[in-house]
Amino acid sequence: MKSTLYQGKKMLAQLLSGCIVGFSLSCQNEDPPPPFSLEERYFSDSTGLYLPGDLEATLWAESPQFFNPTNMDVDSKGRIWVTEALNYRLFRNDPEKFNHHEKGDRVVILEDTDGDGKADRSKVFVQDEDLTAPLGISVIGDQVIVSSGPSIIIYTDENGDDIPDKKEVFLTGFGGLDHDHGLHAVVAGPDGKYYFNAGNAGPHIVTDKSGWTLRSGSLYNGGSPHMKDNRPGMVSDDGKVWVGGIALRINPDGTGMKVLGHNFRNSYELALDSYGNMWQNDNDDDGNKGVRVSWLMEGGNMGYFNPDGSRRWQADRRPGQSTVKAHWHQDDPGVIPMGDSTGAGSPTGVAFYESDLLGKKYRGTLLAGEAGRNVILAYQPEPMGAGFRLKRHNLISSLSDEEVEAAQSRTTGEDKTKWFRPSDVVVGTDGAIYVADWYDGMVGGHRMIDSTGYGRIYRITPKGKPLPKPKIDLSTTEGQIAALLNPAVNVRNAGFALLAGKGPAAVEAVKKILTDENPYHRARAIWLLATMGPEGITAVERQLKADNSHLRITAFRALRQAKSDFLPHARQLSSDPSAAVRREVALALRDLPQNQVEDIVITLASQYEGGDRYYVEALGLAMEGKEETIFPVLQQKLGGDPLSWKPGYADLIWRLHPSQAIESLKERALSLELSAAERQQSVAALGFIPDQRAVDAMQEIAASEVLGINERALWWLRYRRNNEWNAFSMQIPEMQATISPEIQKEMLAWKATLESSSAPKSEKVKAAKAMAADRIGGIMLLALAEKKVLSEEIMAEISSAIFQNPEQATRVLAEDYFTRLNKPASLSVPDIVALEGDPAKGKLVYQGKCATCHRIGNEGRNIGPDLSMIGAKLDQQGLLDAIIHPSAGVAFGYEMWMVTLKDETVAAGFLQADGPIVVLEGMQNEAYNIPSEAIAFRKRFGRSIMPEPAELNMDEADVAHLTAYLEGLNSEGS
Repeated sequence: MKSTLYQGKKMLAQLLSGCIVGFSLSCQNEDPPPPFSLEERYFSDSTGLYLPGDLEATLWAESPQFFNPTNMDVDSKGRIWVTEALNYRLFRNDPEKFNHHEKGDRVVILEDTDGDGKADRSKVFVQDEDLTAPLGISVIGDQVIVSSGPSIIIYTDENGDDIPDKKEVFLTGFGGLDHDHGLHAVVAGPDGKYYFNAGNAGPHIVTDKSGWTLRSGSLYNGGSPHMKDNRPGMVSDDGKVWVGGIALRINPDGTGMKVLGHNFRNSYELALDSYGNMWQNDNDDDGNKGVRVSWLMEGGNMGYFNPDGSRRWQADRRPGQSTVKAHWHQDDPGVIPMGDSTGAGSPTGVAFYESDLLGKKYRGTLLAGEAGRNVILAYQPEPMGAGFRLKRHNLISSLSDEEVEAAQSRTTGEDKTKWFRPSDVVVGTDGAIYVADWYDGMVGGHRMIDSTGYGRIYRITPKGKPLPKPKIDLSTTEGQIAALLNPAVNVRNAGFALLAGKGPAAVEAVKKILTDENPYHRARAIWLLATMGPEGITAVERQLKADNSHLRITAFRALRQAKSDFLPHARQLSSDPSAAVRREVALALRDLPQNQVEDIVITLASQYEGGDRYYVEALGLAMEGKEETIFPVLQQKLGGDPLSWKPGYADLIWRLHPSQAIESLKERALSLELSAAERQQSVAALGFIPDQRAVDAMQEIAASEVLGINERALWWLRYRRNNEWNAFSMQIPEMQATISPEIQKEMLAWKATLESSSAPKSEKVKAAKAMAADRIGGIMLLALAEKKVLSEEIMAEISSAIFQNPEQATRVLAEDYFTRLNKPASLSVPDIVALEGDPAKGKLVYQGKCATCHRIGNEGRNIGPDLSMIGAKLDQQGLLDAIIHPSAGVAFGYEMWMVTLKDETVAAGFLQADGPIVVLEGMQNEAYNIPSEAIAFRKRFGRSIMPEPAELNMDEADVAHLTAYLEGLNSEGS
């Protein structure tokens, strides 16, 4: 057997190193070798995965049955459908070196026909030039729904022969063409509607089939067909401003699109449980250790940008605020709690496990893929007030717990934690968990290292217990109910749709499910009964009194969708003992007139005692647009003397921050009878009121002698001057008046000489060289080069001097315009890999070459991404690629911008805010606050300001040592 296995290994390795016939791949004999040993990585006798002792993992499928799996789904036959991303970012990943499909990416069907626990059949369902690195797939009935920015495409297989008979662009206009932060998978909800999300690579300007238009913009562009139209603060047809990454619901016919949450960075996928709860993960700005797994509250703002998308989190960071809290604006009213902060990583697919087939203890488990940390995270969400507590543990990982601990202190040796890159996780019709593994040392990030496009799918089952694939007969009521109760989420929709179509005739059969021991099954019946006529509605109304609060919530959600007049049910539940039930009532009141809901709102608010951020945010959404008119009622019934406000009421006023509360908030801020935390809360609430009276109150507080509070008020004044309070009058002690960079008069004089048509060449050369030697003058030269006002002769004269400019960014960006003579040769990757790196020496390299821009622990500067946990994300090959080719994938927020003002001055830096005041952070951490109307021209550079190693006088040994040091960084500064 060993000999046969070896021969199989050898044959497949040969296939992968050359041309693979029949798979439309572009191959070259000189492709670089894979960054791992094929025999060791992919052909060991075991999977090499660690998981609980009552479970086991087996290899279910692997390349060349498919390549680079991004997403999976399961059909009613138990087959796995996979989207491939072999053509991922080919404009950046050289197609001459990477295998790719000339005719577009593919959707592949995998099947285990003989029931031995391995896929033995692979077929291509569709290959389409409109599919470029698609990130989502759903098989719902006879429709295959593929998410590939800018469009959601539906392929319909009308006769079941696994060949599309019809192709329809279901929705289009999303940002994220060939981009990680684009469209993600559609999932059928328990209500029969479709749910999906998209990352923040906007703008998203999308019209549904009823004519309703979504407009979501922010600072970030990412391959959108509407990039020229991108701007923060765009208003959708519902009159609301939606920002960044976004979650949506739509009817299967393409009408009724509704926003369910927004302001993510890049949630890779949305999962729904049968109660209707939405679960997702989200990636942080690389290096900030703020990756999260969250419950998404309907309508919630998840806090990546400021509310209109015009500012990054760095521009809003408060004194003493932790990076993670600042990153997600967690201290701002109107932002939903982030959930579980998982640190550094690259989150991927999510699924919710509701079956008992793995064992009852796994029922109710949220599964979250984490490619950066090489693990499938698991949670069993616990109710916590109006929200959930998420306690994390590793369900599936590439190392044992002991080895993980050892790896975190590892300084030498091969890092096997990078050998498991889960891109998606789904639940099969058999109750098994299927995990897609797309190995690549870059974990996305717009780059690839593995030129072969390799991938695997693992199957997770109870140890020693077979899980047979069920046969689902959709032609009978019994078979339709079996489908409804199936573990696979989109298979359930087939049963739902067919039973809903029978209406009252199937009510009795569905009502029997209400006695099922599994509450998730009962929840599915509740959603279905709400669509089946008066008898079904009556059965659902009875569930409003169910002992299980989750089922009461489900019943209310279902009735809210089924009945136009659901307010009697809202009143019935407004005094429910469960804060979560009352939260759901509050969310349902958003957008309804105050005269219809005022009594319910007061009832809900009167039960809030404080300390539950989910509850107060739900109340805030219930009162959105009514803050000023409802405040007098709240004050009369719940308020009273400002110094005697109860904690719950103080929280509520902080959340609503109506202008009528300004005097009360000022009184609380200045009162020594209150705690420091209560005074700080009042100051913060004032800071969110766009009113001259709030500015005046803040100035009074800043001028007071209440220590701590006066300093914080001064900070708010200085901060708000550059955004929401810019149009108001204020006088701030010791406020710097300048809003543009200090420009030396001689630089402007030299600039005038260069632009003069009469100045002699010798004077122009003198002027150019003087500017090239100056930090500010160098940026001005780049602006002149961009405007093409410099002659070829002057450009040639500058070329020798501009690359000696004292500003590193200027030296690097100058290559966009000037020819660099005697540029150092690039380092040899094979030579670096052949060297044994010394982490101790690598730390010295970091301190001497990298700490001027990058922080590790408490050392270094915050100009480039934080590297404290880079070793938990990138392996040696990924680190080498990032070091040697820094411009191959510039992280969002680290693009350099150059702004020319109408007074001819120039500023350069990282864009932090883009509104009435444009905020740039310069290379010396200086802030440039520039009125937008003062800007004549702006440019975003595509090149990273990080120099290549040779330009920093680093040789192969330096990079080998540095890489060894960075590989060992798995925790804060370790």
